[in-house]
Amino acid sequence: MKKFAIIVAGGSGTRMGAPMPKQYLEIGGKPILMHTLERFFLADPDSELILVIPKNDFLLWEQLCQKHDFQIDHRLVGGGNSRFQSVKNGLVSIKEEDGLVAIHDGVRPFVEVDVILNSYEEAAKRGSAVAVVALKDSIRKLTDDGKSVYQERQYFRLVQTPQTFQLKKIMKAFDVSELHTFTDDATVYEHQGWQVTLIAGNLENIKITTPEDMKYAEYLLSK
Repeated sequence: MKKFAIIVAGGSGTRMGAPMPKQYLEIGGKPILMHTLERFFLADPDSELILVIPKNDFLLWEQLCQKHDFQIDHRLVGGGNSRFQSVKNGLVSIKEEDGLVAIHDGVRPFVEVDVILNSYEEAAKRGSAVAVVALKDSIRKLTDDGKSVYQERQYFRLVQTPQTFQLKKIMKAFDVSELHTFTDDATVYEHQGWQVTLIAGNLENIKITTPEDMKYAEYLLSK
Protein backbone atom coordinates (compact mmCIF):
# COMPACT_ATOMS: atom_id res chain seq x y z
CA MET A 1 0.00 0.00 0.00
CA LYS A 2 1.16 3.52 -0.80
CA LYS A 3 2.11 5.37 2.37
CA PHE A 4 1.57 9.04 3.13
CA ALA A 5 2.43 11.18 6.13
CA ILE A 6 0.70 14.48 6.85
CA ILE A 7 2.83 16.58 9.19
CA VAL A 8 0.68 19.32 10.68
CA ALA A 9 2.34 22.49 11.98
CA GLY A 10 -0.08 25.38 11.88
CA GLY A 11 0.37 26.76 15.39
CA SER A 12 1.48 30.28 16.25
CA GLY A 13 3.53 29.17 19.27
CA THR A 14 2.22 31.83 21.65
CA ARG A 15 3.07 29.78 24.75
CA MET A 16 6.68 29.56 23.64
CA GLY A 17 7.13 33.35 23.78
CA ALA A 18 9.57 33.15 20.85
CA PRO A 19 9.90 35.54 17.87
CA MET A 20 8.67 32.85 15.46
CA PRO A 21 6.31 29.85 15.67
CA LYS A 22 7.80 26.95 17.61
CA GLN A 23 7.90 24.55 14.65
CA TYR A 24 10.68 26.66 13.08
CA LEU A 25 12.81 26.98 16.22
CA GLU A 26 16.09 25.08 16.20
CA ILE A 27 17.06 22.10 18.30
CA GLY A 28 20.32 20.37 17.59
CA GLY A 29 21.17 23.01 15.01
CA LYS A 30 18.08 22.77 12.78
CA PRO A 31 14.33 23.49 12.94
CA ILE A 32 12.08 21.11 14.84
CA LEU A 33 10.09 20.33 11.70
CA MET A 34 13.16 19.00 9.92
CA HIS A 35 13.76 16.48 12.69
CA THR A 36 10.13 15.35 12.40
CA LEU A 37 10.24 14.94 8.64
CA GLU A 38 13.47 12.96 8.97
CA ARG A 39 11.78 10.44 11.26
CA PHE A 40 9.13 9.66 8.68
CA PHE A 41 11.67 9.54 5.87
CA LEU A 42 13.73 7.04 7.87
CA ALA A 43 10.63 4.93 8.48
CA ASP A 44 9.86 4.72 4.76
CA PRO A 45 11.90 6.67 2.19
CA ASP A 46 9.24 5.89 -0.43
CA SER A 47 6.38 7.46 1.52
CA GLU A 48 4.94 10.78 0.37
CA LEU A 49 5.52 13.51 2.95
CA ILE A 50 3.04 16.38 3.13
CA LEU A 51 3.87 19.36 5.33
CA VAL A 52 0.89 21.51 6.30
CA ILE A 53 1.88 25.00 7.43
CA PRO A 54 0.30 28.47 7.06
CA LYS A 55 0.57 29.74 3.50
CA ASN A 56 2.22 32.90 4.82
CA ASP A 57 5.08 30.73 6.09
CA PHE A 58 5.92 29.09 2.75
CA LEU A 59 8.71 31.55 1.93
CA LEU A 60 10.17 31.30 5.43
CA TRP A 61 10.21 27.52 5.19
CA GLU A 62 11.86 27.57 1.79
CA GLN A 63 14.54 29.90 3.16
CA LEU A 64 15.11 27.57 6.14
CA CYS A 65 15.43 24.57 3.80
CA GLN A 66 18.07 26.43 1.79
CA LYS A 67 19.90 27.57 4.91
CA HIS A 68 20.09 24.04 6.33
CA ASP A 69 20.49 22.30 2.95
CA PHE A 70 17.42 20.19 3.74
CA GLN A 71 17.09 17.64 0.93
CA ILE A 72 14.25 15.35 2.05
CA ASP A 73 11.52 15.49 -0.58
CA HIS A 74 8.17 16.81 0.64
CA ARG A 75 5.42 19.10 -0.55
CA LEU A 76 3.74 22.03 1.12
CA VAL A 77 0.02 22.46 1.72
CA GLY A 78 -1.56 25.56 3.22
CA GLY A 79 -3.10 25.13 6.64
CA GLY A 80 -6.60 26.08 7.74
CA ASN A 81 -8.08 27.98 10.66
CA SER A 82 -8.06 24.89 12.90
CA ARG A 83 -6.21 21.61 13.15
CA PHE A 84 -9.23 19.85 11.66
CA GLN A 85 -9.16 22.13 8.62
CA SER A 86 -5.39 21.79 8.26
CA VAL A 87 -5.56 17.99 8.28
CA LYS A 88 -8.48 18.10 5.86
CA ASN A 89 -6.45 20.29 3.49
CA GLY A 90 -3.64 17.75 3.66
CA LEU A 91 -6.01 14.88 2.92
CA VAL A 92 -7.69 16.67 0.02
CA SER A 93 -4.25 17.20 -1.56
CA ILE A 94 -3.84 13.42 -1.89
CA LYS A 95 -5.11 12.28 -5.29
CA GLU A 96 -4.92 8.52 -4.71
CA GLU A 97 -7.95 6.67 -3.34
CA ASP A 98 -6.19 3.82 -1.59
CA GLY A 99 -3.26 3.78 0.79
CA LEU A 100 -2.28 4.50 4.37
CA VAL A 101 -1.83 7.93 5.89
CA ALA A 102 -0.10 8.83 9.14
CA ILE A 103 -1.15 12.17 10.64
CA HIS A 104 1.44 13.64 12.98
CA ASP A 105 2.07 16.79 15.00
CA GLY A 106 5.01 18.66 13.49
CA VAL A 107 6.34 19.52 16.93
CA ARG A 108 6.71 15.87 17.98
CA PRO A 109 10.20 15.23 16.56
CA PHE A 110 11.08 12.30 18.81
CA VAL A 111 8.62 9.69 17.61
CA GLU A 112 10.44 6.39 17.20
CA VAL A 113 10.73 4.92 13.73
CA ASP A 114 9.37 1.61 15.06
CA VAL A 115 6.23 3.39 16.26
CA ILE A 116 5.68 4.84 12.78
CA LEU A 117 6.20 1.46 11.11
CA ASN A 118 3.90 -0.28 13.58
CA SER A 119 1.22 2.35 13.02
CA TYR A 120 1.22 1.65 9.27
CA GLU A 121 1.13 -2.11 9.85
CA GLU A 122 -1.77 -2.00 12.30
CA ALA A 123 -3.75 0.52 10.25
CA ALA A 124 -3.43 -1.73 7.21
CA LYS A 125 -4.96 -4.60 9.20
CA ARG A 126 -7.48 -2.78 11.40
CA GLY A 127 -8.27 0.54 9.74
CA SER A 128 -6.62 2.74 12.35
CA ALA A 129 -3.63 2.88 14.69
CA VAL A 130 -3.30 5.58 17.34
CA ALA A 131 -0.13 5.90 19.43
CA VAL A 132 -0.70 6.11 23.19
CA VAL A 133 1.30 5.75 26.40
CA ALA A 134 0.25 4.65 29.87
CA LEU A 135 -0.08 7.10 32.75
CA LYS A 136 2.54 6.98 35.49
CA ASP A 137 0.86 9.28 38.01
CA SER A 138 -2.36 8.84 39.93
CA ILE A 139 -5.26 10.85 38.52
CA ARG A 140 -8.41 12.41 39.91
CA LYS A 141 -11.53 13.67 38.14
CA LEU A 142 -12.88 17.09 39.09
CA THR A 143 -16.65 17.29 39.56
CA ASP A 144 -18.95 20.25 38.99
CA ASP A 145 -19.34 20.83 42.74
CA GLY A 146 -15.60 21.36 43.19
CA LYS A 147 -14.80 17.93 44.57
CA SER A 148 -12.46 15.33 43.07
CA VAL A 149 -12.89 11.62 42.50
CA TYR A 150 -10.12 9.03 42.30
CA GLN A 151 -9.79 7.29 38.94
CA GLU A 152 -8.15 3.96 38.12
CA ARG A 153 -5.25 5.02 35.93
CA GLN A 154 -4.97 1.63 34.22
CA TYR A 155 -8.15 2.49 32.31
CA PHE A 156 -6.65 5.66 30.79
CA ARG A 157 -4.01 6.44 28.17
CA LEU A 158 -2.26 9.60 27.01
CA VAL A 159 -2.85 10.06 23.29
CA GLN A 160 0.03 10.98 20.98
CA THR A 161 0.59 11.00 17.26
CA PRO A 162 1.05 9.48 14.73
CA GLN A 163 -2.57 8.59 14.23
CA THR A 164 -2.58 6.40 11.15
CA PHE A 165 -5.52 5.30 9.01
CA GLN A 166 -6.59 3.59 5.85
CA LEU A 167 -6.82 6.49 3.42
CA LYS A 168 -10.31 5.80 2.11
CA LYS A 169 -11.75 5.63 5.63
CA ILE A 170 -10.15 8.78 7.00
CA MET A 171 -11.10 10.68 3.83
CA LYS A 172 -14.73 9.75 4.46
CA ALA A 173 -14.42 10.64 8.16
CA PHE A 174 -13.16 14.15 7.38
CA ASP A 175 -15.91 14.76 4.82
CA VAL A 176 -18.10 16.29 7.55
CA SER A 177 -18.58 19.63 9.25
CA GLU A 178 -16.17 20.31 12.10
CA LEU A 179 -17.48 19.64 15.62
CA HIS A 180 -16.07 20.89 18.93
CA THR A 181 -15.72 17.26 20.01
CA PHE A 182 -13.07 16.68 17.33
CA THR A 183 -10.02 17.00 19.56
CA ASP A 184 -7.79 14.89 17.32
CA ASP A 185 -7.95 12.72 14.21
CA ALA A 186 -9.08 9.67 16.16
CA THR A 187 -12.23 11.44 17.36
CA VAL A 188 -13.06 12.36 13.75
CA TYR A 189 -12.62 8.72 12.73
CA GLU A 190 -14.64 7.53 15.74
CA HIS A 191 -17.51 9.85 14.76
CA GLN A 192 -18.25 7.44 11.91
CA GLY A 193 -18.92 4.70 14.44
CA TRP A 194 -15.61 2.96 13.79
CA GLN A 195 -13.48 1.51 16.57
CA VAL A 196 -10.07 3.13 17.14
CA THR A 197 -7.12 0.76 17.51
CA LEU A 198 -4.45 1.76 20.04
CA ILE A 199 -0.75 1.00 19.70
CA ALA A 200 2.19 1.64 22.01
CA GLY A 201 3.84 5.03 21.56
CA ASN A 202 7.12 6.15 23.12
CA LEU A 203 7.50 8.37 26.17
CA GLU A 204 10.07 10.64 24.50
CA ASN A 205 7.52 11.57 21.83
CA ILE A 206 6.71 14.87 23.52
CA LYS A 207 4.84 17.76 21.96
CA ILE A 208 7.19 20.74 22.15
CA THR A 209 5.13 23.66 23.43
CA THR A 210 7.03 25.58 26.12
CA PRO A 211 10.61 26.77 26.73
CA GLU A 212 10.99 23.90 29.21
CA ASP A 213 10.12 21.47 26.43
CA MET A 214 12.89 22.99 24.30
CA LYS A 215 15.42 22.33 27.04
CA TYR A 216 14.25 18.74 27.37
CA ALA A 217 14.42 18.34 23.57
CA GLU A 218 18.06 19.46 23.56
CA TYR A 219 18.73 16.93 26.33
CA LEU A 220 17.11 14.12 24.31
CA LEU A 221 19.25 15.01 21.30
CA SER A 222 22.40 14.93 23.44
CA LYS A 223 21.76 11.42 24.78
